[in-house]
Amino acid sequence: MNSNTEEYESINSPEDYPKGKFANRSLARTVAFQILYQDDLNPGSREQFAESFLEQELPDHEPLLRFARTLVNGTTDKMQEIDAVLSEVAQHWTLSRMTATDRNILRLATYEILFMKTPKPVVIDEAVELAKKFGTNESAAFVNGILDKVVKSNLAAGNEA
Repeated sequence: MNSNTEEYESINSPEDYPKGKFANRSLARTVAFQILYQDDLNPGSREQFAESFLEQELPDHEPLLRFARTLVNGTTDKMQEIDAVLSEVAQHWTLSRMTATDRNILRLATYEILFMKTPKPVVIDEAVELAKKFGTNESAAFVNGILDKVVKSNLAAGNEA
């Protein structure tokens, strides 16, 4: 385990997350979002703290660590493509005009919609929950609307539902 891990107390509490079969994936998405958000506000910080943060927040759970790493690395690697899709569907909104919270929730969810096999309604529901927890009063509706357009544009492009 990275020695930096012991410097921080966990910021995510188990009481903050839903219970059930896939609740741990919600936690992994939350941690991935937090890393993307931090890196958006402090470019380059991901390389310095992401791994220790992942190990701290998802201790001793290799499948969740892999899932969270996939989300973070995939979103980062595909950022230009994701941002292009979001810019196309977010009429009257530029990415820079969106709150950092909404922007990074949308990026994370768009990555999962475009490049992973998670059912689209699950991705949207998870993103809306992140928006409710971390965003403004309008974030959940905004994120829901944009992601609905992402799914529809993805379907229109002939990609799998």
